[in-house]
Amino acid sequence: MDVYLIDGTYELFRHYHALPSALDTEGREVAAARGVVASVLGMINRGATHVAVATDHVIESFRNELWADYKTSAGIEPDLLAQFPLLEAALSALGVAVWPMIEFEADDALAAGAMKAALAPGVDRVLICTPDKDLAQCVRGSHVVQLNRRTNAIRDERQVVEKFGVPPVSIPDYLALVGDAADGYPGLTGWGAKSAAAVLARFAHLEQIPDDWRTWSVNAFNPARLATTLTRDRDHAFLFRDLATLRTEIDLFDDVEDLRWRGPTPAFADLARRFDAAIRSR
Repeated sequence: MDVYLIDGTYELFRHYHALPSALDTEGREVAAARGVVASVLGMINRGATHVAVATDHVIESFRNELWADYKTSAGIEPDLLAQFPLLEAALSALGVAVWPMIEFEADDALAAGAMKAALAPGVDRVLICTPDKDLAQCVRGSHVVQLNRRTNAIRDERQVVEKFGVPPVSIPDYLALVGDAADGYPGLTGWGAKSAAAVLARFAHLEQIPDDWRTWSVNAFNPARLATTLTRDRDHAFLFRDLATLRTEIDLFDDVEDLRWRGPTPAFADLARRFDAAIRSR
């Protein structure tokens, strides 16, 4: 069996910016939530049997306490934020397992769910449905992969290396060096994708990179400058790696069969009518 773990936050943002506005009978925006529900239902209709959706019920997480500039809900359109609880309620009514995150992030839930599902007997593949580079750290061979639902492209471990120049286990170190603008941390000055990949392809993790650049023997631009920056800002590098490292200790389900779709609940009919009655506002 295949297990599909969907990044509901990414999907809600994607549908919000891709679909025309639609208001329900009370004047509330519902287009993005309706679009995500239809998309998930389409996946089920095409044969997906085990499905879960993780959401950022609250955009802020424990990471905001670690780094003041980490991403927040500031600047996100109120019409988009208001659809998170609606999406969670609609998916639950559809009968899909939903993991709304408060202390942790949706990415953490996907990582934790993937790790547990991958160990379950009878699971052929775990497909983490998001193109987010953070989740590349969870890829394992061709057993745990990423699926970009927009392009239908699958990224396995070989393709992670092709994309980033490092294996999945080094992705947090890679992000610590190059930064992640979407999450709000900058990486280290002078470290780019090529330099980080070249150095980590040899040393794998930050603490294994020697201070003396002359021992690196890697093809990186201005290694002396890179070494100086890393030595000076090593504490920041470790902090950024901590931000990039997804937590897998979250208890989300007891058995992979908890993720099996068994049909909609009675509550789904009312939500479906609400969605069906929504009209375009522009």
